[in-house]
Amino acid sequence: SVLSRYENQITILSDYLEEFPETDEPVWILGRQHHLNADKSKLLLDISARLWFTYRRKFSPIGGTGPSSDAGWGCMLRCGQMMLAQALICRHLGRDWQWEKHKKQPEEYHRILRCFLDRKDCCYSIHQMAQMGVGEGKSIGEWFGPNTVAQVLKKLALFDEWNSLAVYVSMDNTVVIEDIKKMCWSPPQSSSAAHSSAHLHRSALGRNKNAAGFCTGWKPLLLIIPLRLGINHINPVYIDAFKECFKMPQSLGALGGKPNNAYYFIGFLGNELIYLDPHTTQSFVDSEENGTVDDQSFHCQQGPHRMKIMNLDPSVALGFFCKEECDFDNWCSLVQKEILKQQSLRMFELVQKHPPHWPPFIPPTKPEVTTTGAELIESTDKLFELEEEFEILSV
Repeated sequence: SVLSRYENQITILSDYLEEFPETDEPVWILGRQHHLNADKSKLLLDISARLWFTYRRKFSPIGGTGPSSDAGWGCMLRCGQMMLAQALICRHLGRDWQWEKHKKQPEEYHRILRCFLDRKDCCYSIHQMAQMGVGEGKSIGEWFGPNTVAQVLKKLALFDEWNSLAVYVSMDNTVVIEDIKKMCWSPPQSSSAAHSSAHLHRSALGRNKNAAGFCTGWKPLLLIIPLRLGINHINPVYIDAFKECFKMPQSLGALGGKPNNAYYFIGFLGNELIYLDPHTTQSFVDSEENGTVDDQSFHCQQGPHRMKIMNLDPSVALGFFCKEECDFDNWCSLVQKEILKQQSLRMFELVQKHPPHWPPFIPPTKPEVTTTGAELIESTDKLFELEEEFEILSV
C-alpha cells in the first residue's frame, strides 16, 4: 500500500509537468540538475520538498492589536522565510533530503518548521519579521523589499541559538571574504585581560558544539547579496551570471519578482525562471501537542510557476548557504571562474580584504538581553530602544 501511494503521488505530480516544453535543456533547481526527458518525477519531488510559505489568516494579531493576516503585504516576508528555511534544511537534513506526503519526518524537520509558525514566540514568524522590520523603517503591514528582508533575517538570527547561523548581507554589491571569515570563525579562548568580557561573549555566541560537545568553530553561513540588475528593467548583460548562481551547490535561490509582488526563485529552464509563489491565503496552522506540525499546506504540490527572466524586476537578492569553510572557499572559486571572469559588467564584486574607506567590520552579536521563546518580542523591543538611545547619543 505504501508503494501504491507513492506511485499515485508520482502520477499526480507528473500530470502538472505537462506544461513544461519538450526540451533537452536541463532544469536547474538550487544547485541540482534535472532532465525533463529522463526524470520528470524527480524534478517535481525536488520542488515539492522545499518548504512553501504563503499568506496566512486567523493567526494572533501582530503586536497584540495589529493584523491577523498578512494577505496583500507579506509576500516578500514569506519569500525570505522560504530562503531561510532552505538554509536550515541544508544545515540539519542536507540538500538531498526529500519530503514525501504522509511519510514520517525526523524531529529536526518539525523543529525547523516550528521556527516559522505564525506565533509571536517562533523566532522567524511573520510576527517577529514584521516587528523587526519597524527598526528598518517599515510599518507593520507595509511591503518589504529584498534588502529589508535580508536585514531583518540578519537581526533575528542573532536570537536563534539552535541554528547558530552567521548571516552576512553584502553592502554596495561587494562580498568581503575577510569579513565573512572573521564572522564565521569564533575567536579563540583567551586569558588576556585585554579581550575579557566582550571577547568571551562573542565566543559563546559564535561556537557550535558537535555531538561530543567540543567546539567546532565555523558557524554555518547564510550569505545574502542584494543587487540592482538594471534601472527599470533587468539588464540582459546580467542574465547568464544570474542563471549561473542557481547552478552552484551552495545556491538558496533568489528573492525578487515584480513591484509589490514577490516570488522565491529556485531555478531556471532556458530563459525562464522557476519560482514558488506565496500569493495563496491559507489558514493558520499550529503545532500538535507532541511538537509535530501538520505539514501538508507547507509544501507546494502543484506544478511550479515560471516567468521569463526579462520580466524580472531588477531589484533582487541572491542567497547562498555554506555549512563548512570549504563550502565557502568552493563558492569563492566558482564566483571567480563562472561570474567574475566571464563578465565585462560584473553583477557583484568579491574582494579579499575589507575596503579601507569602509567603516571597520564588527561581527554582530546578540544584544545584552536574556531571551527565550515568548520573550523574543520583548527583547526585540529592547533592541529598538537601544538603537534609539545610540542614535540620540551619536547626535
